[in-house]
Amino acid sequence: MAAQGNFEGQSVNRPPLFDGEDYPYWKTRIEYFLQGHDYQIWSIVEEGDLVVTNEKAQWTDEDRKKISLNCKAKSILCCALSKKEFNKVSACKSSMEMWEKLRITYEGTDKVKEIRIDILVTQYERFQMQSGESITQMFSRFTDITNGLASLGKSYEIADMVRKILRSLPSSWTPKVTAIEEANDLKRMSVEKLIGSLMAHEINMERLGESSSRKKHSNALKAEEESSEASSSGSEVDSENEEAMLSKRLQRILAKKKKFQSGRSSKKFRRYKKKAMAAAWENSSDSDSESSSSSDEEEANLALMANIEEK
Repeated sequence: MAAQGNFEGQSVNRPPLFDGEDYPYWKTRIEYFLQGHDYQIWSIVEEGDLVVTNEKAQWTDEDRKKISLNCKAKSILCCALSKKEFNKVSACKSSMEMWEKLRITYEGTDKVKEIRIDILVTQYERFQMQSGESITQMFSRFTDITNGLASLGKSYEIADMVRKILRSLPSSWTPKVTAIEEANDLKRMSVEKLIGSLMAHEINMERLGESSSRKKHSNALKAEEESSEASSSGSEVDSENEEAMLSKRLQRILAKKKKFQSGRSSKKFRRYKKKAMAAAWENSSDSDSESSSSSDEEEANLALMANIEEK
C-alpha cells in the first residue's frame, strides 16, 4: 500500500487506509480493526444493518442506538478509503453493500476467485527453497502464498504446512530434516517452532563454513612456507655439493702437479697446463663438447691457482 509510508493506518484509533493496492493485506487489517473497535460493528459490516421497524417519529432509544451503530460502521469504512476508492462505493446504502462491492472489485466473482485459488494452490504445491535464499526469505515467500489463500477462503492445516516446508528444503538440509522428523511429532509441531529450528541450524552452518574457509587458507599458507623452505634448503645442499666437487678436483690437480714435479720434468707439466688452458677456451657446437670444455676450463683454472699458490 502506498499509504504505508505515512503514519495514517498505523494507529489503533485510525482505520488502515486502502488506496487500491494490496487488497488482501488491507482486508485482513480492517477486519481486525473493526473487531477490536466494536465487534457489533464488524457484524453489521459482514451481515448487514441492524433492522429498525418503527418510523423515524416513533424511534425508541434502542432504535436510535441501532441506527447509530449502522452509521458508525459505514463511516469507518469511508474513513478507511482513499478518494478514488470511496467514489466506487459512495452510492452504496449500507456498510455491507460497500464491503461486498470492494470484495467483488478486487477479489472478483466466485469464478475469478476460484481461478486465483487454483493459481496459489499450484504455487503452494510447487514451492521450493531457491538457491542462495535464506530461511527467512523462503518463509516470507511461503507466507505470502498461504495468506493469499486464506484471504480467498482456502487454508491448510498446520501439520500440512510443516511438512511442506520440510519438503521444500534442498538436499543439503536432508540430515537436519531427518533429525527434526525423528525428534518431533509433526502433527503437533507449530510452523514458528520449525522455522526457529531451521534458522538456528542455518546460523551454525554459516559459522562452520567460515571456520572451514579460514582453516583452508591457513593450510595453504603453511604449505607455501614449507615449499619455500624446502627450495632454500635444496639450494644450500647444491651449493655445498658444488664446493665439495671443486675441492676434490683441486686435490686431484695438486696431486698431478706434485707427480710432475717429483717424477717428471717441469716441461711435461707445462704441456699439461697448455692443454688445460686450450680446453678451457675451446668452444664446441654440441652439448657434449660444451660440457667437456666447461670441465676442462675449471680444471685449468684450478691448476693455475694451485701453481700460483705453490710459488
